[in-house]
Amino acid sequence: MGLRTYLAKRTLNTIVLIIFVIVLNFVIFELMPGTQGAIETIASNPKISAQHQQELIYQEELRFGLACGRDANGDVIPCPVWTQFGKYFIAMITFNFGDSYQTGNPVVADISSKLTNTLLLLGTSSLLAVVIGIFLGVISAKKRGSIVDSAMVTTSLTTFSLPVFWMGLVLILVFAYTLHWFPTGGVSPADWIKPGFAPSGLLAQIPERLRFLFLPALTLTLFQYGGYLLLTRATMMETLSEDYITTARAKGLPERTVLYKHALKNASLPLVTAVALQAGFLLSGAIITETVFNWDGLGYWLFQAIGFKDGPVLQGMFFIIALCVIFANFGADIIYGLIDPRIKYE
Repeated sequence: MGLRTYLAKRTLNTIVLIIFVIVLNFVIFELMPGTQGAIETIASNPKISAQHQQELIYQEELRFGLACGRDANGDVIPCPVWTQFGKYFIAMITFNFGDSYQTGNPVVADISSKLTNTLLLLGTSSLLAVVIGIFLGVISAKKRGSIVDSAMVTTSLTTFSLPVFWMGLVLILVFAYTLHWFPTGGVSPADWIKPGFAPSGLLAQIPERLRFLFLPALTLTLFQYGGYLLLTRATMMETLSEDYITTARAKGLPERTVLYKHALKNASLPLVTAVALQAGFLLSGAIITETVFNWDGLGYWLFQAIGFKDGPVLQGMFFIIALCVIFANFGADIIYGLIDPRIKYE
């Protein structure tokens, strides 16, 4: 099977999987207790006027197929479930997720406003975790059985096992309340939201932004790097025992070349899978960490949506997260063939 045929087959499988996700997402929210009348929660939001509440409820019912119009008395005419699914399916594939019950704003607009904060936090911590974990994993595999190896493995297991909210609270206690080096939470100084207080240039904002970013990014980095370290160590130890590594060392190649060019390249396939899955969940945000540090990102927003039973937000976010995971796995399959020419698309 050639590369083009493989890509066509994987694309077809991806489309089928996306359709399955849409169907599953619809069924879950249909079967969830209280979901059928969840739109009525709009009426409890004081931020939305009474007139707009009723209109928003009716428009949401029309969009999701819960209503097929009004009768002569002005009462809403309910629609059958297949009509609901048809409108829901079109809404999902066009990213028309409706309006949030909490804010009254379009879900896509709220996602766009919080996306930068989540990408900044998750992107920074994930990149640091991958680089640190792989680097220390290679060193640990090279020095296997030594005190350095035992210390690295023990430390990584400890940080990987500790609850992420506990690590966040400890860091706040030490660095925020005790040492007063960093703020306890938020994404920027409170004065910046007041007119006339925001720094005019990007360079003036970077130091303060980094102060607010440091503790949540450190928490996520400590929690994630251990998994990459242990995975790298396991795959490297298996690869370093291969004959071609012995041959490379017998040729007099530098140890750094042997480790990173020969061993790590051939041991990187499980790492590609792990990184791809992590990238797939990037837009889901770090719900616990963002909540602990009051970080205004998608994770904290999703947590608030769960408590508010904000159906459009939950359905939209679940669909987007599923899409990211699907495309991340699709990309990982393509990268496999670029990294390791031994892989044949069969």
